[in-house]
Amino acid sequence: MRLVVCGTDTDVGKTIVSAWLVQGLKATYWKPVQSGLEGGGDRERVRLLLNLPSERLLPEVYAFTQPVSPHWAAELDQQPLDPERLKLPESTSHLVVETAGGVMVPLTRSWLQIDQLTRWDLPIVLVARSGLGTLNHTLLTLEALRLRNLKVLGLILNGPPHADNPATLEQLGGVPVLAQLPPLQELNAQQLAKAWQLQELSSTFQRLMSQTTSL
Repeated sequence: MRLVVCGTDTDVGKTIVSAWLVQGLKATYWKPVQSGLEGGGDRERVRLLLNLPSERLLPEVYAFTQPVSPHWAAELDQQPLDPERLKLPESTSHLVVETAGGVMVPLTRSWLQIDQLTRWDLPIVLVARSGLGTLNHTLLTLEALRLRNLKVLGLILNGPPHADNPATLEQLGGVPVLAQLPPLQELNAQQLAKAWQLQELSSTFQRLMSQTTSL
């Protein structure tokens, strides 16, 4: 299985959800474009959170120093981003790819994140906030992905449970809510594993694997 984790916005929880999927699927993690290297970047955050061995963490193709949009970060570092270098790596295990920012974020001034998603043509897990504002952001993102004929496996909602948003997003967005990741008392591998088991995500992704020939 190879899939891409995208977000409806910046700081929506893509890295935590990516780590959750990496842990639950026993997958390899890859974030090809990293903007901002404080604390070692998202690859280091995933490594520390899950205590992963190095072989399950693929290095970035581009690691820019400034925490800004990739197109500008590349310009600030005077390191032009070439989309041709963002080819999917060979992997014998499941692969979780985390994107930078939302789907319309520019990687260059002529190449958007969604252009790269179209080139990869992998199934997408979309991470969205659970609360106020998520309907607009999520439905707009789903519409953009649908216009490119990109396959969305479903949503993972990050944040406090909401009484209405999950059902409304499924109804209006036309995709399932795969899981809801509530705030954890402690953010660690044990708590993530417990949340995975409680929501029976192993069976969910096994079903998706059998239904989606592109996985």
